[in-house]
Amino acid sequence: MMETDNRAIPAIVIGGGPAGLMAAETLVAQGQTVALFDAMPSPGRKFLLAGKGGLNLTHTEPAERFLGRYGARADRFAPLLEGFGPAALRAWAEGLGIETIVGSSGRVFPAEMKAAPLLRAWLRRLKAAGVTFHARHRWQGWDDSGALRFATPDGLVSVPASVVVLALGGASWPHLGSDGAWVEPLAARGLAIAPLRPANCGFDLDWSPLFAERCAGTRLATVELRFGALVRRGELTLTATGIEGGLVYALAAPLRDRIAQDGIARPTLDLMPDWSRERIEAALRRPRGSRSLSTFLRKALPLESNALMLLREIVPPADLDDPAALAAAIKAVPLALVRPRPLAEAISTAGGLCFEELDEHLMLRRLPGVFVAGEMLDWEAPTGGYLLTGCFASGRAAGLGAAAWLRSERRNQGGN
Repeated sequence: MMETDNRAIPAIVIGGGPAGLMAAETLVAQGQTVALFDAMPSPGRKFLLAGKGGLNLTHTEPAERFLGRYGARADRFAPLLEGFGPAALRAWAEGLGIETIVGSSGRVFPAEMKAAPLLRAWLRRLKAAGVTFHARHRWQGWDDSGALRFATPDGLVSVPASVVVLALGGASWPHLGSDGAWVEPLAARGLAIAPLRPANCGFDLDWSPLFAERCAGTRLATVELRFGALVRRGELTLTATGIEGGLVYALAAPLRDRIAQDGIARPTLDLMPDWSRERIEAALRRPRGSRSLSTFLRKALPLESNALMLLREIVPPADLDDPAALAAAIKAVPLALVRPRPLAEAISTAGGLCFEELDEHLMLRRLPGVFVAGEMLDWEAPTGGYLLTGCFASGRAAGLGAAAWLRSERRNQGGN
């Protein structure tokens, strides 16, 4: 049974992640009456899980380099970040009583390294400001009258609104609410949507069963991953099916796109980036004596057991006994990535609603009064604080745009 509440709420935000919450905060600060609807029992669930290992809010690198992290969409993010960039985000967090610190890599974290205190303080402030929250309301599009339609535990309900901000997330981690179900109602309105794809994800290599059993879950510290002219240094995790970790996520977009184009991506891995090939080869030419290859390599080089197993997994046996060939392999272990991990496992989502459908205020040109923010838009960025900053910045921009649109409509109707 469908019920309809005929009292239009001036501003409705759909989605309780960072983009939606920031849109709601911006709208209420502009004097608007705001209601936030979310499919989950409580807001910010993905935000909380993302902050379990330390909430990486943003980054302190120079503005030009920071903007470059948004790739092909850097031009659209430039004005968003000018309005609410890394410095503004840190000041906002501190306004909630959350002190931030800068790590050695330039990443910015709450001093407590947790998301929960920040989210609790934020929700308290939003509720005190008058934002009302409606949990377990899953958006289903619009009904015939143009009201928003929601599935609830009590059945379908329709809620009219003067202005709407959609901040429904991507399609990664669907158990936390971001399931991409918004694609269908928006596509039905004729809006262009780029296919949703995994971003900041791991990749499969199809290891041998023995290697997968022995090495899954182990890490390779201080290695370099190279793909064409792109090189990143960091830590890599070996999984039962392939590789993952921050080092992999940094190159995930070009690796994913190459697989889509050619069916395979072939990066190389430098297991000893601080040693030259000549130094490694010289160490390998020392007399082995009666020692096994594994014992000799452990003594000759600072390689951990999983790195040695990786060499045995990939390097031809003849090259393992050739100092020159083995040194070259250690500096460039060839990896054959055959597929990205599924979208549901990815940290974030590439693809989404095309920016070309939006005006400069993030309003849909075909649906006046409907604004869009956050990960459901067609953009991607690596981990390192760029994702969250982009969501906060777009949420604020959408909130400002929605508030301005409401004021304009009221003036046109002769209101205050």
